Amino acid sequence: MSVLENKAISGYLHKLVGDDGIKIIEKILEKAPDKELTDEKVAEISGINLNLVRKTLYILYENHLAIYRRERDKDSGWLTYLWKLDLGNAENMLKNETKKLVRKLERRLEFENNEFYICSAEPPHRILFDYAVDTNFTCPVDGTPMTYYDNTMEKQAIESRLEKLKQMIG
Repeated sequence: MSVLENKAISGYLHKLVGDDGIKIIEKILEKAPDKELTDEKVAEISGINLNLVRKTLYILYENHLAIYRRERDKDSGWLTYLWKLDLGNAENMLKNETKKLVRKLERRLEFENNEFYICSAEPPHRILFDYAVDTNFTCPVDGTPMTYYDNTMEKQAIESRLEKLKQMIG
């Protein structure tokens, strides 16, 4: 099974590098999966602009999904970068990103345990109870009266998402 056939990993890579980045990865995996390639060669086989290829390769490198080696030409002194995909780490990187998301959602759920009030504007402004008291339950943005806001649905959605994410990471 190709790493890109895994929907979660494919989605993670897409988020990192976008449509053109995925095309670059696909072409490298198709044409030279275990070979080192120059960025120029990657641009040639993918048909993508060299600057975008370099940007994509550096993003993959920064996320531990590609490696490179430099060679210096003895005559000219020019450096050549030889790139190779290292997508074996993609599952671990995805798991780390998922753990970060879980922590953010847990903080958000904790915040959602507050009491909120909203005004009648479109879209409505939502403020915490303490601030609503300070403004005499009048919206500080548009001056309309504030009413209690039941955020049970938001909390349930966050809890549901958290449960699914926690199952993914074990």
